[in-house]
Amino acid sequence: MTLRADRVSRGADGTLILDGVSLTPRPGEVTGLLGPNGSGKSTLLRLLAGVLAPASGVVTLDGRPLDGLSRRTVARRVAVVEQQADTQVALTVLDVVRLGRVPHRRAFAPASPADEEAVRTALARTGLADRADRAWHTLSGGERQRAQIARALAQEPRELLLDEPTNHLDISHQLALLALITELRLTSVVALHDLNLAAMYCDRLVVLGQGRVVASGTPDDVLTETLIADVYGVRAAVTRADDRPHIRFLGPVADS
Repeated sequence: MTLRADRVSRGADGTLILDGVSLTPRPGEVTGLLGPNGSGKSTLLRLLAGVLAPASGVVTLDGRPLDGLSRRTVARRVAVVEQQADTQVALTVLDVVRLGRVPHRRAFAPASPADEEAVRTALARTGLADRADRAWHTLSGGERQRAQIARALAQEPRELLLDEPTNHLDISHQLALLALITELRLTSVVALHDLNLAAMYCDRLVVLGQGRVVASGTPDDVLTETLIADVYGVRAAVTRADDRPHIRFLGPVADS
């Protein structure tokens, strides 16, 4: 068993953001969360991380309600990469990545050899080994995102939640990052806007629309011309490339 959301709902300022959403990622697979802005993707990720509590429904980890587990227990299993991260504290890349080891250490305990090895591995996997001593405030947006992903990997999670991880990355780093996520074989849930990247790298997709699940399944099952028109309001031609769906956008539905 792993993370599971069962009929979760959540609102804010009198508006229902998620309405009875269920999600059960398959162990070791990458599940892509798709949907227009405001469809509830980020809120669902925060519920899965335990950062927010559902107004109704339940999120469980190995069958146990998340709200009954300590933050340390959850953090040893579940790592989160948000869209943006910033700090006014003078930190290096190495400092940031070492934060991923906090759930594994007792308060004020020094770093162990296992901690340092996890940090070195995370830096290498994200291509940041040569930037370990760089100051955080000198990094580009893409480098900051990679540092946050390295911090998450240093956590050595079994579940990985990522909210638009390819934002601010150039194309080569987008491809490298998503390839890395698939190679890790963690139970990963990734919110994405790019449908072609989702088709290339995700094992399964869940599409949200107005706070509800409107489709779920493999990329072949989900990424149809009809769904793209209904959910995104865009005409598209769906073909195949490298045995995956490939979407070519043709224009707004209103133009047809």
